Amino acid sequence: MDFVTGLLRLAVAIAIAFVAGKLISKLKLPPILGWLIAGMCIGPHALNLLNGSVLDSTWFDVSKSVLECVFGLMIGTEMIWKEMKKAGPSILITTITESLGTFAVVSLVFGVIFAVTGVPVYLALLFGGIALATAPAPSLSVVNDLKTDGPVTRTLIPMAALDDLVGALVFFLIVALVSANLSAEGIPVAVVLLPIFIGIVTGFVAGKLLQRTKTPGSTLAVMLAMLLVSAGIGFAVNRALPTPVVNFMLIGMSFSTVFANMVPKEKLDGMMKVMNPVIGFAMIVVILNLAAPLDYHLIFGAGLYTAIYIAARAVGKYGGAYFGAAVTHAPETVRKYLGFTLLPHSGVSLVFTGIAVSVLQGPAPECAQIIQGTIAAAAVINEIIAVFMAKKGFAWAGELHKAERRTIPDETAGAPGAQQA
Repeated sequence: MDFVTGLLRLAVAIAIAFVAGKLISKLKLPPILGWLIAGMCIGPHALNLLNGSVLDSTWFDVSKSVLECVFGLMIGTEMIWKEMKKAGPSILITTITESLGTFAVVSLVFGVIFAVTGVPVYLALLFGGIALATAPAPSLSVVNDLKTDGPVTRTLIPMAALDDLVGALVFFLIVALVSANLSAEGIPVAVVLLPIFIGIVTGFVAGKLLQRTKTPGSTLAVMLAMLLVSAGIGFAVNRALPTPVVNFMLIGMSFSTVFANMVPKEKLDGMMKVMNPVIGFAMIVVILNLAAPLDYHLIFGAGLYTAIYIAARAVGKYGGAYFGAAVTHAPETVRKYLGFTLLPHSGVSLVFTGIAVSVLQGPAPECAQIIQGTIAAAAVINEIIAVFMAKKGFAWAGELHKAERRTIPDETAGAPGAQQA
């Protein structure tokens, strides 16, 4: 398929997702649910508008990766050190407990099942490693669209970045152990830290340059130029790896976290006011990329493993978040409702599943089939449930529509990149 045709297909897909988001919001549900459903309906397994030729093309991969960096701005520009110090170690401890709690619960449940059924027990560790990761885009989209604010929202935003890091570290450690056990080619655990390092270095350079800019135009130009440099380094690193696993959203998060703490608040607010519509656009493309590969037929063919996986992961996320918030004396709403905002999973789970399958395909193809079928079905079912539960979590916490004073565009075009007024 030629570039122009592919670009037209993507443009139509974005328009359909935008309209679907508007329609679903009229039902008092977050627009992202409409984007997810639209993505599945126009993906390769349904109408095939956003087909494999588009999704697998180099130009789409490059565009999507750059937009993931842009999306990372939404999280990084909220991670202001002066504000995070007020929370103390609470966020870090809660991130660790909910991540490792999920890993422990899922691994233990499937370890028992596999021990009884004769399936290799190491597969349970891979299930646990995949389960602990959280996809930040869906819950943060709810934050944006429903303008939430309060203890749960302010805990979730920095946790989105930390959770990605903890999840990736644990997963790649498990993959390395399983690879060594199966004598397969492993992926170095240190690769997980590369996006953080790239973002820190380019973010520091950007911060120094931004301190010298005098006009809004030059400030925005410097920030965008350095963001593209960050993405370019990410592409170069990916090409040098046997498997392209660099997390571009993590690059954007760390990049923007560094420069956001180096420039005056007024300058940062000015940049984000211009970038919010771009972040909103990036959000739709990122969600479409997550949803299009999902096969809705798997909902009807989901087996017992899928149901157990979804339930065990939910127990681990909620229980781990509750425990961490309780021991750090976080507000009651954080203890009770943070776990509901951590359930979205699909994009990260599919990436991790692909890596796990590549490790298992040669030495243990039957295990590769089990993990691929279970997670693929769970990704579809869990994501629909998770977006709804994330909204309910914010509602039960009393945080819906509490950020009206923020500088955010309309519900599908903006992002919570602006600072608190």
